[in-house]
Amino acid sequence: MATNRGVVYMGPGKVEVQSIDYPKMQTPEGRPIEHGAILKIVSTNICGSDQHMVRGRTTAPKGLVLGHEITGEVIEKGKDVEFINLGDLVSVPFNIACGRCRACRERNTGVCLNVNPQQPGGAYGYVDMGGWVGGQAQYVLVPYADFNLLKFPDKDQAMSKIKDLTMLSDILPTGYHGAKTAGVEVGSVVYIAGAGPVGLAAAAACYILGAAVVLIGDRNAERLAHAKKMGFEPIDITKHDNLAEQIEQIVGVPEVDAAIDAVGFEASAAGAKGGAAPATVLNQLMDITFVAGGIGIPGLYVVEDPLAPNEEAKKGILKIRIGKGWAKSLHFHTGQAPVLQYNRQLMQAILHDRLPIAKIVNATVINLDEAPEGYADFDKGAAKKYVLDPNGYLAKAA
Repeated sequence: MATNRGVVYMGPGKVEVQSIDYPKMQTPEGRPIEHGAILKIVSTNICGSDQHMVRGRTTAPKGLVLGHEITGEVIEKGKDVEFINLGDLVSVPFNIACGRCRACRERNTGVCLNVNPQQPGGAYGYVDMGGWVGGQAQYVLVPYADFNLLKFPDKDQAMSKIKDLTMLSDILPTGYHGAKTAGVEVGSVVYIAGAGPVGLAAAAACYILGAAVVLIGDRNAERLAHAKKMGFEPIDITKHDNLAEQIEQIVGVPEVDAAIDAVGFEASAAGAKGGAAPATVLNQLMDITFVAGGIGIPGLYVVEDPLAPNEEAKKGILKIRIGKGWAKSLHFHTGQAPVLQYNRQLMQAILHDRLPIAKIVNATVINLDEAPEGYADFDKGAAKKYVLDPNGYLAKAA
């Protein structure tokens, strides 16, 4: 049996690359399964959601193998896997879904009822998401393989675009979900809070949906400079306390048609001080969104935040001006992106040169042993999306 190595959370601010168990065809509780596949990982990405755990902002236990953004090659499969074959190159949605429950049948795969005994919805390598082992490793198990895996039609073509296709597991569908649920359409003016990888993916999604202007707000000068280079309108939220006035300076009116929260619960207040203020973004978005408009919320919010600034926020209770939203007839959409609703279409956009997402998010390849440095650099606000190459596939393709 092959050995395996993975990125392991060792407590706030610390990750290590360690030897871990080779995947077995079983659930986290130890129940044998035949519907799974074992992948040799081609690429796996560091996500801002991983960073929340590594910062100590969740109840993640030490020893958790991280990673939910996975692309790989099928090397083993259970006898109940009929349509996925050995050697297939596949994208893995970060949502783990059974394909059989009511939620999955309605294509709401982010809240599958059967893969997590604690709550609806499962994911790889994430706190409270069912205990499934993460994919920042050399090998990983994917349950319900026929339902979950997206096969690339041509392996050579896929490897030539692998830095783009690796974004299909999470951030591209997540950004697209934020834009879609916010109601972005042809001619929309859109504001996105957060110029990190998900914010940039949302911006890219806005353009392929036909948006006329995409504004991105952030505190990070490096990320704003990259957003501008990619053709988006940057807004430095430290330069002015009134976001509406900044928007008016660019588009002529102090409002947008749709807004997207790509920041989540670790938001900080606008202005020079920038202290922790978890509800800041949501309240700002309600202020600037035109009446009857939409707010997509792909940014992560948690039910427990040990390092929150107050006792309420530690329980996920935020001071949101819901009355403002109600008075303006705004609609909100929260939760995990149901990746399977979008990943095939987005794959086609990549394969046919409509969506250069790797360039837009500044995909930067590093090897598995460099993961701790990648986490540290990303935590400092690097304008990069780190892609891990645990088995050398990407180095060979380059």
